[in-house]
Amino acid sequence: MADVALQFVVETLMPIIIENWKLIGGAKEDSAHLLGELNRLKAFLQDAAKYRQSNSEQWKYFIKEVQVMVYKAEGLIDKLLVKGKLHQDKNILMQNLDAKYAKTVWDLAKEIRDALEQVKKIREENPEAFQAKPMLDDQPEIVAPGPQDTLLEENEVVGFDEEAKIVIERLAKGTDDLDVIPVVGLAGLGKTTLAIKIYNDPKISYEFFKTIWVYVGPQQYKPKEVFLSILEEFTKRTTEYQNMAVSDLTNIIREFILKGGKCLIVLDDVWATDVVDSVMKVFPEISKGHRIMFTTRDLRIGRYANPDPHSLKFLTDKESFQLLEKRVFGSNIRKCPEDLIAHGESIANQCSGLPLAVVVIAGALKGHTSERVWQMVKGNVGKHLINKDDPQSCLKYVEMSYGHLPEDMKACFLYCGAFPQGFEIPAWKLIRLWISEGLINSNLDGRPEDIAEIYLNELVNRNLVIVMQKKVDGQVKTCRLHDMLHQFCKMENGGLFKEVCEKTDQPGTLIIPDLDTSRRLCIQLSLLRAFISKGPSAEHVRSFLCFSTKQKESEQLGNIRLLHKAFPLVRVLDVESLKFTFSKDFQERFHLRYIAISGDYNALPAFFGKFWNLQTLILNTKASTIEIKADIWNMLRLRHLHTNVPAKLPPATQTTDESSCLQTLSKVAPGSCREDVLARACNLRKVSIQGEMADFLEINKGGFNNFRKLKCLEQLKLLNDVGSSMSKILQLPPAFVEFLCKLKKLTLSNTKFVWSDANTLGRLECLQVLKLKENAFSGTAWDSDGFSQLKVLWIERVDFETWKASNSSFQRLKYLVLISCDKLEAVPFEFAGVSSLHEMTLENTKKANKSAKAIEDRKTQMQELMRKVAERKSGTDSQAPESFKFKLTIFPPETADCIATE
Repeated sequence: MADVALQFVVETLMPIIIENWKLIGGAKEDSAHLLGELNRLKAFLQDAAKYRQSNSEQWKYFIKEVQVMVYKAEGLIDKLLVKGKLHQDKNILMQNLDAKYAKTVWDLAKEIRDALEQVKKIREENPEAFQAKPMLDDQPEIVAPGPQDTLLEENEVVGFDEEAKIVIERLAKGTDDLDVIPVVGLAGLGKTTLAIKIYNDPKISYEFFKTIWVYVGPQQYKPKEVFLSILEEFTKRTTEYQNMAVSDLTNIIREFILKGGKCLIVLDDVWATDVVDSVMKVFPEISKGHRIMFTTRDLRIGRYANPDPHSLKFLTDKESFQLLEKRVFGSNIRKCPEDLIAHGESIANQCSGLPLAVVVIAGALKGHTSERVWQMVKGNVGKHLINKDDPQSCLKYVEMSYGHLPEDMKACFLYCGAFPQGFEIPAWKLIRLWISEGLINSNLDGRPEDIAEIYLNELVNRNLVIVMQKKVDGQVKTCRLHDMLHQFCKMENGGLFKEVCEKTDQPGTLIIPDLDTSRRLCIQLSLLRAFISKGPSAEHVRSFLCFSTKQKESEQLGNIRLLHKAFPLVRVLDVESLKFTFSKDFQERFHLRYIAISGDYNALPAFFGKFWNLQTLILNTKASTIEIKADIWNMLRLRHLHTNVPAKLPPATQTTDESSCLQTLSKVAPGSCREDVLARACNLRKVSIQGEMADFLEINKGGFNNFRKLKCLEQLKLLNDVGSSMSKILQLPPAFVEFLCKLKKLTLSNTKFVWSDANTLGRLECLQVLKLKENAFSGTAWDSDGFSQLKVLWIERVDFETWKASNSSFQRLKYLVLISCDKLEAVPFEFAGVSSLHEMTLENTKKANKSAKAIEDRKTQMQELMRKVAERKSGTDSQAPESFKFKLTIFPPETADCIATE
């Protein structure tokens, strides 16, 4: 991984040199020569990452040698930029350098020349490494487990009976046309084991005339090999087909299938959509109920073949222990001894529901009944799962998934390992960090935030990241790594992140990595005081992340200045769990791109305006509001300003023709939504306004006139503070629609608009998510109309009693949520006719429960009707189309936890 991580260092260093020629000043020529050498290094590192030259100790030493020199070169350039910035702030023209500054530049230029010579020396002494690599069509071969290489045995896996029953039902019933059933899940979840169990089930043998098993695997897909494997199930004389074209093989297989009855082809371990497409072609276009079942780690491939793939579930803690017990003590009557049960349950729980992890750990325990051994294993579960020296570990399974990632996505995946094990990562924060670290490919078209979101979704689809919470519109809200993958990231990302941790056998004793070769450091808050007390000096560290696994934990360091001094060239600083104060040293951290801090701040100091590289600022305070004294309007790289309380913004100065690139303001005080501010922040996409809305509407003269400047706004929150404005009648102006025509998400809270104004929102042509929180509207009746594009409607703690909806409204609604609407008598029955409505949740909305059930009954009738129509067409048992599936959840439940029609 060191070579991949190093590639990113070089790629981020090059634009820094190019963009800062003026500040580099007298060292410009030497820096230009260094840039040329770095270009050569970049090409070399791209080859190294792609072709993986060697895993030998000599190669690792060579990479480390390059790493040290690149870090040194980067440090020199960064130092030079800091000196240039400090000098520039003294208003001395660069061409009239004072003697002290001139000497500093000359000294740094000499060091850059020395670094240049050392880089050249490395290149000249290793000519073979820098030779051009041959053009290869294939990626380097990945050693993959073969078709029978599974540690999970069909008869010993628990919790699969119900899973098998569901898939067998889908294979045996349904349409008479060809159907494809994907089984999707994380590596080691038991996809192949489940497929074998289904393949060998008597019901499948009875249902299908011919069943065929084909192992595909991760290597580049070769249709001929797959087709020859299929042909072997029809005839043993396959030598005559070896030299035939794929199209001819397709026709021959089709003829064999035509002569028989229903056929099931199982494709194990599919890595590309081409596999499914080509195998589908072998089936004749007649209605016989043929089926394809395949296993894959990639949800994207599963959904490509079928919008409703079977996603394999994780084992429960109880099932994990049952499997551990079986594998350690056998399937006979013998059970786990009483004195080992607590240790065994703890070990099983650490496997986080992954059957393969349980089986691997069971291998380490088998034959051992000593409590000491079980305690040792309990403390080192992660190391047992990802062990380079153990061929039975999970490493090869994880390496396959990792090896198939695009190069620029590998670092993003490994970056997730910087968070503590089991940590629930906010998606928005992860995306901001990726961008600030330079991990998002800037050469791609589109906003970095959009590209990063694509990367995250791709990692989710490949089952490398687990979604913990989703937003109401289905996007990832929080995520985490499975513990096994977290251990892999820690092992693999040595060149990306280093961790300051505690010795397992010596609590209180820290393991501190080599700070001279550490580029990024992460640490738990509980260890920070001990680390800082050592007065670390980490000039090469560019990122420092400090996390707390306990919510709302906060700590104040008496010697926080040592933290400021430790990282003079830091770019990413996330110490949100720490009570952070400022110092003179901190004021000179000009390279900062990302800051996340907490403290007792009434104001953001003016010196923040000097952080000209800052992209993301996250600020938490215990004060009720915070005044922004820094000139954020001339911080031309600042994209996101997050505060936990309303921010009072400074007047919008303009010393440059460039517009502010601010995209997020969350939260901002109503009084700051002035015309000068919104005109300067015209690129805003997300705004959250909190305060007394009467002031806000007064400033905008009742018409949101200032918002006409925000041509890109997509998300808006209006959070009215309960105060004197509650006695005033607030009115939603008609111009709201005119000036917010691109709005996609809207949240209102305590605004107390009248319900007749709600239909103004219904005319927003792009609105997809509408959240009406506590007292967003007032009155007893809502006669709703419009909302043609709305997909999510969330109504919470609103006191309306009657609700009517026209037949033409809400025609694209997917999710309806009603919470604590205890006066609402009924949900409009018209929702029964909205075919897109998949899910309805009523929580503490008791009076409307009966109407919700009536809608469910009508949906059930429609579902059954569509199933019968499909049945008549196919002549066999069929399922209702996906668009008619509906789920109703009522809480507290009247007779069951969840009332659902699946």
